[in-house]
Amino acid sequence: MHLFPVVEIGGLQFDLSSILAILVSSLIVFILAMASVRNLSVTHPTKMQNFMEWVIEFVHNTVASTMPLEKAKRYISLGMTLIMFIFISNLLGLPFGIVLEVPEDHHGAVTLFGLEILSEDALAAMHAAHEHAAFALWKSPTADIAVTAGLAIVVIFLVHFLGLRDNAKHYLKHYFEPFPIFFPLNILKELAKPLTLALRLYANIFAGEVLISTILMMGWIGIPLMAAWQGFSIFVGAIQAFLFTILTMVYISQATVHDESAH
Repeated sequence: MHLFPVVEIGGLQFDLSSILAILVSSLIVFILAMASVRNLSVTHPTKMQNFMEWVIEFVHNTVASTMPLEKAKRYISLGMTLIMFIFISNLLGLPFGIVLEVPEDHHGAVTLFGLEILSEDALAAMHAAHEHAAFALWKSPTADIAVTAGLAIVVIFLVHFLGLRDNAKHYLKHYFEPFPIFFPLNILKELAKPLTLALRLYANIFAGEVLISTILMMGWIGIPLMAAWQGFSIFVGAIQAFLFTILTMVYISQATVHDESAH
């Protein structure tokens, strides 16, 4: 397995490969969106316009399946952003990899973009252990737990904010249902939501990239397996993007929609 280019700034660690992948994913989503609306036409829509209209319809139906139709419209943009960004991020590490090899005769710290990614002492220790230093600069950003945790935390923060803003009375009341003694369990349930969102997405994508690395070690014998796994990974990436998006909408619906028939 290769190392990742991690730099420390102000006591915090930043993975440059994840940051690069996030920027690329965001750029691809932006380009797709702009290309889809560049030449809008009712009579002669482009293929990109048809594709984006299909995405909008799919996301609209997904959101509407979790909450009343009149409330669903306001969350379509959020749903589209999540499903497109996560789907593209899941697939980003599939086509190829970029590896930075550190020459055996290199001495001193290893830097990237002027930032130190491997100290001189750490490199010397690797040389002493006859280990080769190489850094993976390209991967799926969702194969990083920090990225999926960040997405989950933002989503859960939004859920609680919307619950307090749009449905404060019933939102707070649900922590004590069906009986006040269930309050600790309801708190635990809320804490588990971002954890499961982050770990489910991370574990599936990371496991896929580990398997790809394993297949590559097999050489030409692994080519059929690689082709099969690449195709299956697209399916897994789509499913994980859908699950993250629909669970987000379910959580928002639970926090903001009050069912009068239940009381």
